[in-house]
This record gives sequence, structure tokens and C-alpha cells, in this order.
Amino acid sequence: MLPKGGEMTDQETSRVLTTNKTSYAGVPDMENWVHFARTAEECGIESLLLSFGNYEPDTLHIACALGRETTSLKYIAAYRLGLMQPTLFVQQLNTLSHLVDGRVSVNVIAGSSPAEQRGYGDYLNHDERYDRAEEFLAICHHFWRDSKTAFDYTGRYHSVEGARIHTPFCDHFRSTPEIYVSGHSEGAKSLALNAGTCWLRVIDSPEALAPHIEIASAGGIEVGLRLNVVCRETKAEAIRAAQSLQADDATIEQVRRFLLKSDSKVFKDSLSNADDYGWLTDYLWAGLVPSYGPSAITIVGTPEEVASAFFEYKAVGIHQFIISGWPKIDEMKIFGSEVLPIVRAKENAV
Repeated sequence: MLPKGGEMTDQETSRVLTTNKTSYAGVPDMENWVHFARTAEECGIESLLLSFGNYEPDTLHIACALGRETTSLKYIAAYRLGLMQPTLFVQQLNTLSHLVDGRVSVNVIAGSSPAEQRGYGDYLNHDERYDRAEEFLAICHHFWRDSKTAFDYTGRYHSVEGARIHTPFCDHFRSTPEIYVSGHSEGAKSLALNAGTCWLRVIDSPEALAPHIEIASAGGIEVGLRLNVVCRETKAEAIRAAQSLQADDATIEQVRRFLLKSDSKVFKDSLSNADDYGWLTDYLWAGLVPSYGPSAITIVGTPEEVASAFFEYKAVGIHQFIISGWPKIDEMKIFGSEVLPIVRAKENAV
């Protein structure tokens, strides 16, 4: 997960603080971002997720800027469909794919905050936003199948007439970008199965995820997980380090208010896990959700314990993980130097 602007120097990382008027999150932080991206390549990280919000810069521009400064790293650009017309979106994404040698994919978000959506001029409710996204991606896939032959499409939310784009999507292995669909709702599941390549969910216990993985596998797509990792030499050290990341009471109260006002099922599910269970397994802790939001459910442990946890998820059918940690670059270095070598060794031993 790419840090917010200013996060690598002196800024708090809690969502409610990064959205404050005094936050640096809205300003591109190229020097630190380039350093983070190049470090990610050195650590063996395959991709970076770029988050979307009205308090931070546009993800497609960031992906282009960082893609030109790196050689192998891929960029997963989060984007809220419906804020621009699909023809223009595909034109921009396809152009970007050529500029970064195909190293870009899309994380589709239907929107989690009704107030923020209205700021973009979007007044649709939760389910309508997913219905619109189905139409949006149907048009996108028309372009990716054949960008030069004109076609018509008439829907409730989007219609095009004689649509064509002469810039194809560029990738050495795929004709279309990977499409990650975020969400826990029925609308998110339907969108992922109909138009996505990976259904992106917040981490839960392997047992709780198994039914969702079965549905996705039957539909020919993968399930990916958003999570946090805190890894230290001993389990006790890791627990102390994780607990030390909890925000102050005032920030936690602001985060709770934001999560409860959201119409996102992800936000409500994650907060419920934090309140009801805390420890979901002997290594999976939801205690940071009230401080940082839904993706802060955390694998906590030693390098061997963390690596073993990833293999538990692999055993039930999970193959993609998007990881955060705080401070992001420090935890990424620990993961790259201490955990990934164990994971690769276990893979090679199979």
C-alpha cells in the first residue's frame, strides 16, 4: 500500500487525520513515493495499491509518475467508476498502460461515503452505484476486446454510440487489465463475478472466508485480501508493537463515527469484528480497525508465524494479498527481508 502524502515524514496515518485540512495527504509526495516504490522493488514486492479519495491526488497520474521511475513494480490504481464516462476512462487507462509498459491494473470501488460521493456530483445509493459499475465495466470490456471497431451500448446509467478508441491496452501477457473489485456486499460479489478478475475482501479467518472463495472459484475469479502485518522477532514483541499503533481516544471516536455513517458493508463488518472478537485467530487481530479503518485487521507474529499464516490462506484458495503496515516502509522492509524468504523457500520445497 502506497503511503499517503507526507506519511513517510511526519504525518499521522489514521484516515480521519489524513482527511483534515492541515494534512499533507492531498499533495503529491514524489521524492518519498519514488523512494518507497524503488524500495518495494528491492524487497520483492510485486505491486503497490494506490488509494482513491477526495483528500489525495488522482491515482492514474500517480501510477504514471511512479511507473516511469521504476522498472518492474506494478500499480493497482483504485478508482470509483461513474465519476467519468467509460470511454474516456478506458482511453486514459490504455494510454497509461503504454507509458508504464503494461504495469497497471484497476481496483474498482463503488464508493463508501455518501457525503463524499455527493461532493463528486454522484447521488446514487449503494446498490445503484454497483448497478452502474456493471454497465461501466461492460462498456470497458467492449473496448478491451476490440478497441477499434465502433459499437453502441444503451443502459440505464451509461450509453455510447459509435464508440471506438484506437489506443489498445498494453500488456505483454494480457489483453485486458486485472480488475480488482472491492467490497463485501451482494453488489460487490455480483460485479466481481460478472466483470472482475479478483474479488478483493478484508481479511478474516480462513474458515470464514472459505464459502466466499468457493463462490469466486466457481465463477472463474480469484479472491484477494486486504490486511495489515506486524512482524517482530518474538510474538510478544509483535503484540506490543501492534498495540502501540492504536490511536488516541479522540481519533478512535472520529473513526468510529465515519465507519458507522458509511453505507459500505466492508466498514460495518470490520468494525463488528473489532468490537465482538478482537482476536479472530491466534495470529489475526482486529484491534486496529477503530484506529485505521477496515483494512487494519492484522496478522501479528514472528517471521515464521506470519509466513505460516499466509500458507493457511493459500490452502483455502487465496493467492493475492495487499498488505499495509506502520510505518509503511519499515514494516515492508521487515516483510521483504524476514517473511518473503521463508514464503519462497516453502514454495520451492513443495
